[in-house]
Amino acid sequence: MIRLQRGKIKHMDDRELLALVELGGYPNLVPLYQRYGYRVEMVNSVRKAQAWLKRHRPSVVVAEFYADPQFRDRLSNLESLLATLQRYQANAKVIVLLDKKHLDNLEKVKQRYPVHAVLTFPLNESGMQAVLENL
Repeated sequence: MIRLQRGKIKHMDDRELLALVELGGYPNLVPLYQRYGYRVEMVNSVRKAQAWLKRHRPSVVVAEFYADPQFRDRLSNLESLLATLQRYQANAKVIVLLDKKHLDNLEKVKQRYPVHAVLTFPLNESGMQAVLENL
């Protein structure tokens, strides 16, 4: 099935995955995502992710989570992204990558925004593979 989206043709069965990698330090998972049939867009900031979400409807979003006490109006880096995602693509599955020390903060965020899966560091391909198989 094909639909027109702002001047471009987009296949509805296309599977897009947005990967937000702000910190990194773990294996490159793009080949794994591609083996599962996703077209992958990698961005390195929440602002770039938000701009991309205005034009695309991913079925999966993988994003790192971190909390910083210096954030003045939010708890984490992801709240703005999750709000944008909720507005444009509420059906997307969100997979969060984080350090265990931020689990309590993530629980507070999860009270307002849906999260499909959480993987903690150190991250390995088999953990992500198990999550992708359950989508």
